[in-house]
Amino acid sequence: MRIYVCVKHVPDSAAKITVIGNNRIDESVTFLMNPYDEHAIEAAVRLKKQLGGDSEIIAVTLGKAAAASTLQSALAMGADRGLLIVADEIPDSMATARALQAAIEQDGRADIIFTGKESIDGEGFQTMYRLAAAMNMPAASGVEALSLAQGRVTVECDLETGAREVIEMPLPCVIGCGKGLNKPSYPTLPAIIKARKKELKQIDWQSLNVEKPAGRMEILELKPALEERRPRQLEGSAEEIAGEIVRILREEAKVIS
Repeated sequence: MRIYVCVKHVPDSAAKITVIGNNRIDESVTFLMNPYDEHAIEAAVRLKKQLGGDSEIIAVTLGKAAAASTLQSALAMGADRGLLIVADEIPDSMATARALQAAIEQDGRADIIFTGKESIDGEGFQTMYRLAAAMNMPAASGVEALSLAQGRVTVECDLETGAREVIEMPLPCVIGCGKGLNKPSYPTLPAIIKARKKELKQIDWQSLNVEKPAGRMEILELKPALEERRPRQLEGSAEEIAGEIVRILREEAKVIS
């Protein structure tokens, strides 16, 4: 089975992000693999162990040359080889999905594609669905459990209400992994050293001749998220303080009706 895992090179969520100009960030901060994609790699590794035989895991990403470090992490976690689509500027989800499709189809036939359910930088929730549509595959996201039997995948998807939706899909398909799906096995030093010898192929974005989508998304402006806190001391009896808290929540914060 040929298992592809789409990963993304993102800024560390613990880093201090500085906006430069209107729509760029200071890229001197630490970058790493999108955390949700770690669960996708782990899911692929476990599936390969389950299947045995000649199954292969291929990690794919689109990014600048520095994104090779994220692919190296994927290789250390168990991917067999990597594909890096090198682009000077990172396109939107529409163009990204088409580039991933072109690179995967150029490389071979995908039996299953894993992704993270979202990326922590853009949080667009779009790329995996656009990739599935481009490749004419069914897709499920927010996957918290999965099983494979007789060429069909059964997944449990987490819903906002706390309930779970069970979906059965034929192969090939696209699966967006949630954090509840597994606990990633982080690489040992020998695995990291071994990963350096694995194949990491670079593909120039332009060489894929990706057809431009009819529409596009452009980031016009980035603004830091600032929290304005105004401490207030409440005095009175316990009943009076509780009543004032309820009033604040209802009339000022407007989080209850």
